[in-house]
Amino acid sequence: MKKLFKLILNTIPRPILIRLSIVVRPVLAFLLKGSRFTDPIDGKSFRMFLPYGYGTQRNNVLSPSTLSLERHRLLWLYLQNETDFFTAPKKILHFAPEQEFYKRFKKQTNLDYTTTDLFSPLADVKADICNLPFEDNSYDMILCNHVLEHIPDDTKAMQELYRVLKTGGMGIFQIPQDLSRDVTFSDDSITDEKERAKIFGQYDHVRVYGRDYFDKLRSIGFKVDEVDYTKKITPELVEKYCLAKGEIIPVCYK
Repeated sequence: MKKLFKLILNTIPRPILIRLSIVVRPVLAFLLKGSRFTDPIDGKSFRMFLPYGYGTQRNNVLSPSTLSLERHRLLWLYLQNETDFFTAPKKILHFAPEQEFYKRFKKQTNLDYTTTDLFSPLADVKADICNLPFEDNSYDMILCNHVLEHIPDDTKAMQELYRVLKTGGMGIFQIPQDLSRDVTFSDDSITDEKERAKIFGQYDHVRVYGRDYFDKLRSIGFKVDEVDYTKKITPELVEKYCLAKGEIIPVCYK
């Protein structure tokens, strides 16, 4: 199964994968039903989660029902337990909307919810993150997760995120991050897709962010809280929800 998933991830374009997953998801959820692990997004439990990864595969991380990964489940718990995202009126901008969130957020009557991306079939607005078609100070909250590592000019992208966020607003900008690195690594001379997947974690990533990511956001003007939310959750629930212990949520304020 691991080899099959790796082959699928590395050969089928992502927009097609998104459409296919709508059909495959209920079958996977039925076949893997159990009680050992639980997806907090929909509350369903399974005997195992699925493997996932373009470079090195991670085992037991992909939820069979929502297709959420560790970062999605962690974000859901943070929004649910630490913010008023699900109750207060908010104008939301969501980049590259994850399908495990898309329908749920769309249904929330408290949200004025807009999605954007250059390629995603779930995007309301097709837009370049480095040149957004939105007015200054437009959104109460921006979700932009696992996007910036794809963007060559991430400084410009961060400036655009800052520009369209309202004063006093919140942004959550998760990225794949190597916390053992002090400095972000990039190398445009590496062009082989297999080599890029090995080094950067995915063939279409342009850098590996280090701990200096937070200071780069601060240099743009954001106030950044480095939230290790797994420390607020019992070890038993970290394991049950299949979270990545120690993962940092960058919570940014303007």
